[in-house]
Amino acid sequence: MSKLQIGAQLYSVRDHCQEPEEMLKCMKEIKAIGYNICQLSGHNKAFTADQLRGMLDESGLECACTHISFQEMEEDVDKVIKNHKILKCEYPGIGGLPGEFRTSPEGYIEFAKRASKIAEKMADNGQHFIYHNHAFEFYRFPEVGKTGLELLMENCSDAVQFELDMFWVQMGGGNPLDYIRKVKGRMDVAHFKEMNGTPENKNVIAPIGAGNMNWTAIMDACDEIGVKYAMIEQDNAVETDSIGCMRFSYNTLSKLGGRF
Repeated sequence: MSKLQIGAQLYSVRDHCQEPEEMLKCMKEIKAIGYNICQLSGHNKAFTADQLRGMLDESGLECACTHISFQEMEEDVDKVIKNHKILKCEYPGIGGLPGEFRTSPEGYIEFAKRASKIAEKMADNGQHFIYHNHAFEFYRFPEVGKTGLELLMENCSDAVQFELDMFWVQMGGGNPLDYIRKVKGRMDVAHFKEMNGTPENKNVIAPIGAGNMNWTAIMDACDEIGVKYAMIEQDNAVETDSIGCMRFSYNTLSKLGGRF
């Protein structure tokens, strides 16, 4: 059995997370499938931390991590820290690099400086800033010969952790196993996302087990570097049966020795 604990990224079921009653029902269904932890993301932003705390308590789920906007963090990091203490969550995170930083090496370096300042304030309060990648960070800037992700790894404070998304690493041309080992000591939370092909020669996100990624090797590598949590995320699950997709993924990883 894996050492890390696998949870549900609620962005995958965001179609059920816009009204409080429906979100609570959804969280109870996720719990009934067998998940015990979740990542809060994609829900109605009008929900307060106290409301979300109540839903967590009633559903029986624990919040291991979140995705919020970088803007929220910069505007009022003290409020972010306070809200995450209400949620009993140690891993506030952002789901992607804001667009204004993406186009140049200087943009990545500027983001690294600003994120590091926030991350260090969080660390002083027992929390850990986590950064979730996509494929664009794997663009290699010819003027410096480095990728955006390399620039972040080199310029971010050690207080900034990486939340590698296995699909997007693969989509960017990276080997997930290699990159897991590259962030050893800097990744407590990972994202498990499946890649499948299509007759149209496109790469698509699929439920875990309905694609081609080597999840046994990925879990082993995550255990090797000490990852604590892995969140299952399927961006396009809302287009079919989002809760059903989470059930399919749970069943796949349970059979492979995943710990929930």
